[in-house]
Amino acid sequence: MIDRQNMEILRPMKTALQLLIVATTVSVCSRSQAAPVTLVEQEPVKITTVAAGVVLVDFGKVAFGNLKLLPSSTNSSANGLIVRFGEALKNGRVDRNPPGSVRYAEAAASLHGTDPLVVAPSAKHEYPNGLPNVMGTGLIKTPKQWGVLIPFRWVEIEGWEGALLPSQVLRLAAFAEGWDDHAAAFHSSNEMLNRIWDLCRYSLKATTFAGLYIDGDRERCPYEADAYIDQIGCYYSDPDPRMARDTFEFLLKHPTWPTEWAAHMIFMLHADWMQTGDLNWLSSHFDLVKPKLLESRLRPDGLIGSSEKDVQHNDIIDWPGGERDGYKMSPCNTVVNAFTIRSLALMAEMARALGRNQEAADYGKRAENAQRVFQEKFFDPQRGIYVDGELITHASAHANFIPLAFGLVPPEHGASVIAYIKAKGMPCSVYGAQYLLEGLFQNGEAEAALALMAAPGERSWRHMVDSGATITWEAWDQRFKPNQDWNHAWATAPANLLPRYVLGILPAEPGWKSVLIRPNPAGLETCQGTAPTPRGPVSVSWVNGKVFALNLTGPSSTPVSFDLPGTASSVVRVNGAVVEHKQTGVRLGFSLVPSGPVAIEVSGAH
Repeated sequence: MIDRQNMEILRPMKTALQLLIVATTVSVCSRSQAAPVTLVEQEPVKITTVAAGVVLVDFGKVAFGNLKLLPSSTNSSANGLIVRFGEALKNGRVDRNPPGSVRYAEAAASLHGTDPLVVAPSAKHEYPNGLPNVMGTGLIKTPKQWGVLIPFRWVEIEGWEGALLPSQVLRLAAFAEGWDDHAAAFHSSNEMLNRIWDLCRYSLKATTFAGLYIDGDRERCPYEADAYIDQIGCYYSDPDPRMARDTFEFLLKHPTWPTEWAAHMIFMLHADWMQTGDLNWLSSHFDLVKPKLLESRLRPDGLIGSSEKDVQHNDIIDWPGGERDGYKMSPCNTVVNAFTIRSLALMAEMARALGRNQEAADYGKRAENAQRVFQEKFFDPQRGIYVDGELITHASAHANFIPLAFGLVPPEHGASVIAYIKAKGMPCSVYGAQYLLEGLFQNGEAEAALALMAAPGERSWRHMVDSGATITWEAWDQRFKPNQDWNHAWATAPANLLPRYVLGILPAEPGWKSVLIRPNPAGLETCQGTAPTPRGPVSVSWVNGKVFALNLTGPSSTPVSFDLPGTASSVVRVNGAVVEHKQTGVRLGFSLVPSGPVAIEVSGAH
């Protein structure tokens, strides 16, 4: 049990805390390098008496926060209240010994008068499983005046006298100040996909509590790969770019250890440029990411080598280690080099945008040379697939789906590589799934990608949804990572993949100066949704029947390119008028500059 003398009860005083007693929200920036975060008062969705003198309060979803009690004249004096916070239930009660990093905490409280009372665990609170406390050294901290914030959905209150009304027990939940719940939408004819998108989008919102993209409650610090997946998901969920930039700045000063995480800093910088079109910000940070190209590890042939320490510790491939599909580590491996070649290509693209033409040419030449050697060293022509590394015969899924996602697989090898990947199912972590699914979506395999996303069994987002998760987990299931936490946004890949590759809304130029609409029906009958952009929301709806019908509304006078499903006999009508189009396989393309809503019909689309 928790020592009640160590519990911290926060009473309203003449401090900043008083603001959250009298107002619905309060915005506090916890440090100079973090986006502002707001405390929001939330009423519970359900209150149940579960034992004599014990009520169970359900807030519907997990959020990071603490509790505010509002006594009345009938229960204005009570000593010995026990408040239990939890992420999990067991036998209808808050689970006091949950697995892994799933959270539980207690606090003792006493009521005196009718003043509101904020209840939170102590900053010195130790979790039953001995994992770090929520305010520990090295963790990203929240404002002290808020008290300890813990992720919880349920609260048990023991000792409350009389009825407990929803208005008397409020969760003070922390979210990014600028988050707009109505900025984005996704709804399809597949209800499971809708629930998966809802889960992932809310997960992004709920994990903004610290003002930076953090990797979950166990460590509460940013990691580059986590931050990149967070970033691109948030771009399709909320229009405020501040948290992405603040996290990027933090990681420049506090980089983490995995080899491939360095490349994600280049990915983050490129993603910011594509989202905002801000050349000034790009220019001021371009030189700062050059060390992420790992030039100290460059071999004479243009590939990246790995020392014994890199092989044993730094080259991460996927996490945890059991999610690597048996990957054989080596002094020159496929995944590390795929990330580096992709990074070189992005650096060349950004250098050209900045007018650094010689640098662009140099990066482009290095990428081209490394790509050539990559094919020579890692591709097995007998099997038509990539092996894990130089002089290695084992071929993991990762050695194939990472090159596929990064456009490194030549067209003549695409069919064999894709077939190998599809036969593997979901052999990677929730992090690796970002690239596995992205590779499939980009190469005409949207149905396979969606099937994996919502597959029965443990290794899919369907499993999280069916298990009652309200924030995505760190791993597919507890048995794959016993110490996992239940609030990890690196598992939110569908938040960016569904609007990008199913609904089909993409930036065609940096800053969304022009837009690409490229839907992939993938067996769905209907889909509709909205993506926020710096130029305004872009909304798409389509019906996939005998006629493929698509409606678009977006910023006026913004050029739009369409890439739609079709056949050689397809006829395309825009607002009733036939338009010319270019046929490429089973897709057709055309462009226009809308002055208002656009209604498109493609006859003969199947």
